[in-house]
Amino acid sequence: MNLAGIGMTSQRARLRMLERLKEQGIQDTRVLAAMSAVPRHPFVEESIQPRAYDDTPLPIGQGQTISSPYTVARACELACHGQDLERVLEIGGGCGYQAAVLSRLAKEVLSLERIAKLVGKARLTLRQLRINNVLMKNADGSKGYAAAAPFDAIVVAAAMPYIPDTLKQQLKPGGRLVAPVGAGESQRLVVVEALAGGEFQTRELEAVKFVPLLSGVS
Repeated sequence: MNLAGIGMTSQRARLRMLERLKEQGIQDTRVLAAMSAVPRHPFVEESIQPRAYDDTPLPIGQGQTISSPYTVARACELACHGQDLERVLEIGGGCGYQAAVLSRLAKEVLSLERIAKLVGKARLTLRQLRINNVLMKNADGSKGYAAAAPFDAIVVAAAMPYIPDTLKQQLKPGGRLVAPVGAGESQRLVVVEALAGGEFQTRELEAVKFVPLLSGVS
């Protein structure tokens, strides 16, 4: 694996990505450092690696995509909210890129992906990058993963029609859930914060576009 990159996958391209993220409003220095530390090009096919640091989603096979750098940085910034994270649940792990970024922000990341072929590729890439605090599981993440709860943060990388109570209940007090909610062109980024006494505060943010979250495994 070429970790240094050549041409558009060079360190220079990554620096341009970071400057663009700052211009787009990403302010958390730890998130910016994580985005700088984790190369994006190893997570996409070699034929499209020259586009790896563009601000766009890219195909990763199986009808799925890797989210744009801004989308990943935005979700991570909202999930962290300036706090140190112990355990994070990611739903919709895909190629493993967002989990790799989260691995720089949390002690432990559990990433669930329903498509076995993507899990295999993601595990290989994470291993080659020597990222040891991410556990990728081939599992249906639509209801979270109660066996490993509670989590400091839950990041959902596919659109849900609504956020189920079973998922909210897997947050620690003070924890945050970040998810796209809605269908088709009517999706919004939503943040749910777990308050004391079992209450939850929900905020709707900007319009987004994600593939739908599907149940089952394949």
